[in-house]
Amino acid sequence: MKVKINEVITLPKGITAQYEGFLLHMKGAKNEVHKRLGDPTVQVRVEKENILIDCARATRTEKAKAYSIVAHIHNMIKGVQEPYKYKLKICSGHFPMTCTISNNQVIIKNFLGEKVPRVIKLVKGVTVKVDGVHVLVESPDKEIAGQTAADIEQATRVSNRDLRVFQDGIYVIEKASQPVEGMP
Repeated sequence: MKVKINEVITLPKGITAQYEGFLLHMKGAKNEVHKRLGDPTVQVRVEKENILIDCARATRTEKAKAYSIVAHIHNMIKGVQEPYKYKLKICSGHFPMTCTISNNQVIIKNFLGEKVPRVIKLVKGVTVKVDGVHVLVESPDKEIAGQTAADIEQATRVSNRDLRVFQDGIYVIEKASQPVEGMP
């Protein structure tokens, strides 16, 4: 069954938006986010302080695309107001592992006694800080912050060892300022 979708998102004060060629630019007091929200079946328009999402005769997939665009816009609004923060914890039980930031790279040395350091390149628009045993990832774009945190966690994935014994690694303990279930 085809339905008509008309969603209106009102921008809070201090946030401006522009939509040109499937690219949505959103700017707040502190941050700025750009995201490609392109789909020819879903129309996005910016009028003053409102963002309008329209779809004339939406099928099931077009409806899913439209509401995904709505969710992305809400994440962008939150991101330009306050950046998304992910917190990771460095756990080293067998070997003293070190984590440093230099030249837009995260460098993990001595993971499980390895001689060659593991290197993760950082994407533009994300800041990473090492504070003792915690790694803080911050970005106004939720997807970039989450992907960077996941890349750091995956770089220290343990393979070919008993995971009950070798629990070394860097693990996400807070996702977008919300504690991860099962973590202290």
